[in-house]
Amino acid sequence: MSTLVLALAAGAVIGLALGALGGGGSVLAVPALIHLLGFTPVAATTASLLIVATTSATALVAHAREGNVRWLAGSLFAAAGILPAMLTGVLAARVPEPLLTGAFAVVAAAAALRMLWPRQAADEQREPRAAPAAAAGAGLGAVTGFLGVGGGFLAVPALVNVLGLRMRLAVGTSLLVITINSLAALAARTSTAAGLNWSVVAPFAGAAVLGAWDGKRLAARVPGGRLQRYFAVVLLAVAVFMLADAIL
Repeated sequence: MSTLVLALAAGAVIGLALGALGGGGSVLAVPALIHLLGFTPVAATTASLLIVATTSATALVAHAREGNVRWLAGSLFAAAGILPAMLTGVLAARVPEPLLTGAFAVVAAAAALRMLWPRQAADEQREPRAAPAAAAGAGLGAVTGFLGVGGGFLAVPALVNVLGLRMRLAVGTSLLVITINSLAALAARTSTAAGLNWSVVAPFAGAAVLGAWDGKRLAARVPGGRLQRYFAVVLLAVAVFMLADAIL
């Protein structure tokens, strides 16, 4: 199978997962880029940031049209993560590749476990807790910059529990946060971005954007809990494989 076909197929599947599941769907981009398309871990996390930024920005437009984005709250939350995203983006290019792969595997496993045993969140307005907001925003930015993942599985609960947003608003606003953090990390990774294979990254990102729209339609037909469990099992298996690869 040609590299272009693999890039299109992987992008479509990841976009489908992102559109159907929201937060966490793009976390498969890094392992796909490494193990299917032959990217190094550093190049894969950089390319993933570009793919995440593109798909998140596209989805953000759709959520904004429905009034599900809190621009001020999301911008302030993201502002706390800009510097950490840039710093860890630079750091990722300097750490040993097995360490980067192992760290990604741990985060992917955490995302999978959270999907398998989600915490129930009531769709009601809560009182915002401003004190931890900066820490939560900085932590999310650091994860995004270092591992090249959007971190929606972290952003949504943080926006609900820290800023007091309703679930639907938290999902839409998280896309704003993810887009800003991804762009900040990319700005710090210009040296690694210059060497990317754009003939692979561009169709991958394009297929992910198109797949995300189909994912939204899929979510309307199949119970979300079932989709999330299937995806979580696949993600957990990928995380175990990547951790074993990093150790061995």
